[in-house]
Amino acid sequence: MRFGLVLCLALLSGCATVDRVTTDTTRRSAKAAINTVVADRAPGVNVEPISDCIIDNATRGELLGIASTAVTGITDTTVSTITEIAGRPRTLVCITKTGLGHITF
Repeated sequence: MRFGLVLCLALLSGCATVDRVTTDTTRRSAKAAINTVVADRAPGVNVEPISDCIIDNATRGELLGIASTAVTGITDTTVSTITEIAGRPRTLVCITKTGLGHITF
């Protein structure tokens, strides 16, 4: 019985590690696309804090869609998704807190 419990906990721990790695990889891939779109829309602005705000306010599904541009390339749908996330109230508050003020996409 104890062995089964230990084995179960070990397997669950492994799942959490795989999920964290997948999430980190997805966020990194999405960030590359978001950086490109933000740089095109706001030239000369430090895109990193804006991208972080967009990523933090995106759903998992949105991040997966944006991350897929690593394979498919940035499309109009990608730009629309990023722009929509950037316009959300919580994203705008986050961007404002970075000291960049209001940025219009």
